[in-house]
Amino acid sequence: MSELTITTPEHVPIRLEPAGAGSRFLAILIDAFIIMAIGTMIFTIVSTFLPRGVAMAILVTVNFFLTWAWHLWFETRKQGRTPGKRALKIRVIDARGLPVSLHQSLVLNITLVLVFIPVFYGVGAIAVMASPSRRRLGDILADTLVVRDAQPLAYRGALAAERRHNSLRNPRVLRLARHRISLEEREFLLTLCLRADRMTAEARYDLMEEVAREYRKKLGIEEEQMSGENLVRDLTAVLFNP
Repeated sequence: MSELTITTPEHVPIRLEPAGAGSRFLAILIDAFIIMAIGTMIFTIVSTFLPRGVAMAILVTVNFFLTWAWHLWFETRKQGRTPGKRALKIRVIDARGLPVSLHQSLVLNITLVLVFIPVFYGVGAIAVMASPSRRRLGDILADTLVVRDAQPLAYRGALAAERRHNSLRNPRVLRLARHRISLEEREFLLTLCLRADRMTAEARYDLMEEVAREYRKKLGIEEEQMSGENLVRDLTAVLFNP
């Protein structure tokens, strides 16, 4: 499958591989199965204490709530990955490479209802296969992309060369990094590390210190703890290989 190149607002080019119709549909089925299993479990427990009609009403309510909250929560709070998408190694992102917003997730999930109608899914699957970026109607309306989550080999090789000891690899920093560092920032940090060796020593020092200053504030790291370049490299390694 051909790669798709997008440019973030930071002017960083990112190469992505669009997810196909098959993996997207399987991810939806996995999520639907998990939601149904949770609803069935709740129904089984509730029906032992309440009349069957009341229990059935609760089941319908729970399924309705989970169907919507499930995708909204995971897509906006878990880097575009529902459990189904994580299992298939795909995720949904903004077309500019940013995390999806609540509004975008709502649009995606409103159109997602049509997926479970066979005729509409057939039309949608054809649209996905015909589009170079593998976008369905919901992606076009929400301005999103569903891409494969595998990291490029060049990224892995560069990160493998990082120092074995990484002082940022601890629960506090990992949690802050997940919540405070956006996708575009991660790609910017990675590109900076990959290109750092091409810079002069003076330019690299100045740029690394300037970038590190911002992330010291975000992560609550004292300036004396490590140099700017070590902080940027360790943080990048943590982000791409937690």
